[in-house]
Amino acid sequence: MKLPSTHIKAIGLDAISLDKSALSLSISANIDFDRFADFAEPLVAALDCTVRERQWGADRHQWLLEFEGSQLWLNYEFYGNICWLSTEREADFEVLEYLATLLKSHQ
Repeated sequence: MKLPSTHIKAIGLDAISLDKSALSLSISANIDFDRFADFAEPLVAALDCTVRERQWGADRHQWLLEFEGSQLWLNYEFYGNICWLSTEREADFEVLEYLATLLKSHQ
């Protein structure tokens, strides 16, 4: 599967990295906290995920996503300028690995 180039340009990825112990996929990009949706919506569309829930607070965005039956969390923390996808189930780490291969091909 190749990600649509229009979505990739909107995302503007700098780097990504997997962390199996944390069951997460870190995403480095130029993200504006106040315009998080401008980054997240193209990312979600490019990865063919569905947004199930959106939460935000003073310094954090957290979206619940679904990808082919797996639940993933898209998180962004303002103060650390940290964005990551995570799962709560070890069995779903393979999904993060797959999504990482898609994203890496467009860095």
